Formats: sequence, structure tokens, C-alpha cells
Amino acid sequence: MSETSMEKYKNLSDFLKKFYIPSYVLSPEAEPVAQTSSTPPESPILVFINSKSGGQLGAELILTYRTLLNDKQVFDLEEETPDKVLQRIYRNLERLKDDGFASKIRDKLKIIVAGGDGTAGWLLGVVSDLKLSNPPPIATVPLGTGNNLPFAFGWGKKNPGTDRSSVESFLDKVINAKEMKIDNWQILMRVKAPKQDSCDTNAPLKLPHSLHRAFPSDQENIEDYQTFRGGFWNYFSLGKNFAPWPLKTAQFFPLNSIAVRNIAQLAKVQICNKSGQWNDLHIPQSIRSIVCLNLPSFSGGLNPWGTPNPKKQRDRSLTAPFVDDGLIEIVGFRNAWHGLVLLTPNGHGTRLAQANRIRFEFKKGAAKHAYMRMDGEPWKQPLPLDDETVMVEISHHGQANMLATHNCSSKSMFESSSTIRFSDDEDDSK
Repeated sequence: MSETSMEKYKNLSDFLKKFYIPSYVLSPEAEPVAQTSSTPPESPILVFINSKSGGQLGAELILTYRTLLNDKQVFDLEEETPDKVLQRIYRNLERLKDDGFASKIRDKLKIIVAGGDGTAGWLLGVVSDLKLSNPPPIATVPLGTGNNLPFAFGWGKKNPGTDRSSVESFLDKVINAKEMKIDNWQILMRVKAPKQDSCDTNAPLKLPHSLHRAFPSDQENIEDYQTFRGGFWNYFSLGKNFAPWPLKTAQFFPLNSIAVRNIAQLAKVQICNKSGQWNDLHIPQSIRSIVCLNLPSFSGGLNPWGTPNPKKQRDRSLTAPFVDDGLIEIVGFRNAWHGLVLLTPNGHGTRLAQANRIRFEFKKGAAKHAYMRMDGEPWKQPLPLDDETVMVEISHHGQANMLATHNCSSKSMFESSSTIRFSDDEDDSK
């Protein structure tokens, strides 16, 4: 540590020393010096904050964390991307692999990310892409809008306090949090490449941040097709009719949206089980919206799947919505009124299936476009007008480590069945 850093460390409370990482562990430019303590921190953390989230709260939170900890372990995502930060730090940790102090920090490392669901998903994706042998678990601070991820793991959904006391209270929860696995879901979209001299294209007009064009060398590419890929942790939805201005609140079809096609008219839907067998999924004609859900937290903490009672589990081979079982829950809605059932006790949508993979093949001429949404990010997808095709496939793509509090609503398949509360209703069509 530099002399200034050593002085700051000496003045820290014993509690804050549990999280402090010395500069030489974070950066190759910093030379190691005699440690004030030979004992590695109990819960070393890296903090990533979206300074644009929550109005001024993000910037205030950065200032507080940098005051309490080593400012080099706190990162503003508006200034530096998490992939570059983590690649640099893990390269340095590899360089220090024979340093016992640094090695123990690597083994115990945790990440705190403050922002909306998009920010949290960004960090989860970056950590997954690094393919670390011991990936750090992630705690999520609800900041701004769309805080389904923090809520699902017990961190709440209200913006946090930014003062010293509030931050120390959050750090206390981090040190006592349990680790949980969460499934990662990959989305692959293929559209027919436009013919030469043609202005027509089925490519999205504006891609969400979580979806990008595949590189030419990508093995998923097919000749004469444009391939897009991305990932989500919470949900993918199809068929929701929205416009840019009400996105913050509109989650279901507007009540006057009588012209919206049902899903059966738009696409052929197939699902694949864990054994690799594909089957057609019957979609009732009344269903106009589908949500493929990974977490029991949607649109502000609602749970569209609910928990099927034991009889339903036997009769339809359904399970509770575990976040680490390699299955995604597929739920249908008829209209906006149907969505309101989620506000009632034990309310849920129409349970269509659970699957390891799901594929949508859009029919020519059914509509000019479909509305899609992934972890809160919407886009308007052009659909084929002739013999061209648009295909969207969702598949399980590994797992990540989350930190969860005792208020966590997400359930693991390895938990005792006694912790699971069942829905009492018998009508899946509600």
C-alpha cells in the first residue's frame, strides 16, 4: 500500500477491514509493501456502480463506497466497463498466484453491483464469459427502475440510502449472505439475410443492449442468414404490445388492443426436454402474450408461475419454479385483465410448460412485426412477409453465483421441500 493507503487502512473500523483490498492486488502498477495485517480480509469485494442510475443516487453511492474502502476497488460503470476491469484484476491475481495473501483474496472475492436489472445482468454476463474456475458471487443493490433481480434474492426493490450507515448495513448483509446458483439463458435469433438490391430486412430495427450481431466466425452462423445472440437471467416475453412512452409501466396488452394476434397465429412453438427431445407446444387460441420466466420476480416482484400444488405436479409433471434446475417456466396471458390476476393471492398466468429449450418459428404473413422484451429491454421485431423465416431459440447456458439474503424469494432445487409454499387454486386458466 502507499503511505496514504496505509494510513487510511489503519483508521478503518475492524468491520470495514473485512472488505478492504490493498492496491497491489488490484493493479500491477502498485508495488506490494508490508501489510498492516497478515490476515486477508474476510469478505473482499469489488464494487461496480452505474452512476446514471437512480438520479444522483448512483454518484452519491460511489462517493460513499470510495470513502469507506480503497477507492481502487470501487468502479463507475460510466467510466470503465466491467469486462476490462475484471480481466485486468484477474490477470494480476494470476501474476500473484504464489502470493498467499492475494490468493486468499481471489478465493473469497465477491462482487457488489448497483443499478437496474440491465446493469446486474451485464455483470452476470461478463463474469460468465470469463469462465473462471471460482467465479465470484454477486450481490445486487436495487438502484433506479426494474429491480426484479435484487428483489428475487432478498435485496429489496427500493433505492438504497447512500450515507455511511446505509452502506455499512448493506455490507453486513453481504458478509452474511448465502450463495445460490442461477441459471443463465441464451437467446439465438436467425433472420433471412436480405436479397441483393433489396431494402427489406427482418433484422431488428434497434437492438437491445443484451442482444448483438454474431461475429462472422461464430459457429452459430448459417449461410444466407443473419444471426443475433444474447442472454437473459430473468425473462423473455413475446407478444406484449407497447409503445416507447409507457414502457416504464406497461407490462401487458393495452385494454383496447383488440387487433393483437394470438401467439398461435404468430408462431409455431416447440419445447425440448433435458433428454433432447423436441415436441410441439400447444398454445390455446386465447393466449396473446408469452413470458419465459427464470426468476419468481416479474414486473415489480410478481410471480406469474406461482407454485403448482402436489396434484398438479403429478398430473402435469410440473415443478416449483427453481432458479437452478435448468428449466424455464413458460406462462401465457390472454389480455391485460388476465394479468391483473397476479395481484390476487396465489394468482398466476396460464402455465403452458417447463422446458430446457424453447423455439419460436414465425409464420409468414401473420403480422408485420412482433413485440419482444428481454430483462426489461424491448424491441420491435420485423416478421417475414413471404417465404423468409425468423427463428428465436432459447436454451440453457450454464449458471452464475448469486448472493442471497434470508428474505430471498428464489428457491433452489436443493432446498428442503418444506420451505416451498404451494398455490391452492386448481384452475390453470386464471
